Amino acid sequence: MISTKGRYALRVMMDLAKQEPDAHIPLKEIAERQQISKKYLEIIVKELVTGGLIEGVSGKGGGYRLCRRPDEYTVGEILELTEGSLAVVACLAKGAQECPRAEKCETLPLWSEYNKLVYDFFYGKKLSDLIKE
Repeated sequence: MISTKGRYALRVMMDLAKQEPDAHIPLKEIAERQQISKKYLEIIVKELVTGGLIEGVSGKGGGYRLCRRPDEYTVGEILELTEGSLAVVACLAKGAQECPRAEKCETLPLWSEYNKLVYDFFYGKKLSDLIKE
């Protein structure tokens, strides 16, 4: 399940994608447009900055902007940055230890197929796909 944090991060990214590419957008404006607490957005944008998805500038004329063009972001990378692994079961997460039951696991093919659907869906969607009017 995608949490509020992941959903709000996606909304922030979409909001920034709709702005002038070189403009730094104040968090207050994003919070007002998206009707999200500025305090909560501060936590989210900090992660987006740390993860290299957006850049922030302090002071007068400061704010946030995308680091790349909207068509260079996938929904999957935004969600994984804020949510962690999108793997449907722990044994399929990136970097997971190999399960000693993997060869005998009768449900692994089911989870693998479902995991691939989730991955392909979110990584197949670009930020630009979400902002087309």
